[in-house]
Amino acid sequence: MAGKRFLEEPGSDLDQPNDQKRMRRRPSFASVIGEAVMVNSLKNFCLALEPMLRRVVNEEVETNLRRSTCSLTRSPSLRIQSLEPSSLQLMFSKNLLLPIFTGSKIVDLESSPLQILLVDTRGDQVVSTYLPHPVKIEVVVLDGDYPSYDNRTWTSEEFNRNIVKERTGKRPLLAGDCLSVTLRDGFAPIGEIEFTDNSSWIRSRKFRLGARVVPESYQGVRIREAITEAFVVKDHRGELYKKHHPPMLQDEVWRLEKIGKDGAFHKKLAAARISTVQDFLKLSVVDPRRLREILGVGMSEKMWEVTIKHARTCDLGNKHFVFRRPNCTITFDPICQIVHAVIDGNSYSTKELPSNTGYIDTLVRRAYVEWNSLEEIVGISSDTPLLTQGELVDQYPSHHQSIARSFQPLGYSIFDHGDVEMGNLPSSAHLGYNN
Repeated sequence: MAGKRFLEEPGSDLDQPNDQKRMRRRPSFASVIGEAVMVNSLKNFCLALEPMLRRVVNEEVETNLRRSTCSLTRSPSLRIQSLEPSSLQLMFSKNLLLPIFTGSKIVDLESSPLQILLVDTRGDQVVSTYLPHPVKIEVVVLDGDYPSYDNRTWTSEEFNRNIVKERTGKRPLLAGDCLSVTLRDGFAPIGEIEFTDNSSWIRSRKFRLGARVVPESYQGVRIREAITEAFVVKDHRGELYKKHHPPMLQDEVWRLEKIGKDGAFHKKLAAARISTVQDFLKLSVVDPRRLREILGVGMSEKMWEVTIKHARTCDLGNKHFVFRRPNCTITFDPICQIVHAVIDGNSYSTKELPSNTGYIDTLVRRAYVEWNSLEEIVGISSDTPLLTQGELVDQYPSHHQSIARSFQPLGYSIFDHGDVEMGNLPSSAHLGYNN
């Protein structure tokens, strides 16, 4: 009975396990606080993760869209259209005037500022064209070896790789306020630009001028760049010794090709009192053999051809010189070529003068000796061939043109017999014609 009472007692040990289980199931205050903090942290983490997830999703969507677009552009029709080369190209309107010196303005052959045109090269002809909106054009310096003669279809990358920059410690190669111009209506004028350094320091020793479209100003089809011919840029001090093209009559004779200032040929000519281009041309007409003797064996046949060709590009002007004698009056141009002759009252043009006679030859030689005393007139037209055409004087079958070739039939030089008396000249009866 005692044992039974023990089990029935309210404070007995049988009730203790149930009470302990009941107390374990009740959450503590700390656990509640911990769980609350964990839930709050997870919510904050999700809020922080949401923008990153959105960005990743957007990037993936854009990448897939881009790939889809690329696959569309690779269709045959679109690919053929993209590979078709553009026919638009920039070009300089005229070639450059050479030679070019540092510090001197770069101009074209007509001594005018440079101009850039936009042309269409489709077909057999180059046609000027224009864009509906202005485009910026940049002028740059290129290596003279670019492009090679077997590669006239360059790319923009090749063009950019061959742009020449200034030497270390030097100013920019091109100076001026018009290195960047605007192309409007297919035309872009370039103002005053000049080189600040010579071209001797690069391997090719030559430069080219180029013009390209500034990429930021144009987003259409490619416009090929403009490129000039290769040229040498000399130091400014060399300009004092440059040759004139064409030379002037009163230019010093060393302005001619192959005759250097204070050189051997220049000194020989000066000793013979040939100081100007006019003096050189006069003697080349009257007695070319004597002129060759003055220059000596140092001037080869090839050098002589270059020098005489350059001299004959000279502008003769409209001045003429009259040689008078009792029975004749002969009119010469500035280099001692006969323009017109009146002999014994009969008038002759250059083509009508008789050939195979020494009489006219002797008159020409005498006029050469007395040149400073001849009467000078202006404004008479001449029917003699112009030397500016670069052709030889002997293109007409007159005896005066044979004078320019040789005076050997006379058997003497004007420098050996410059004092020939006019009274000893043969009469008109020996000319081979009747008055």
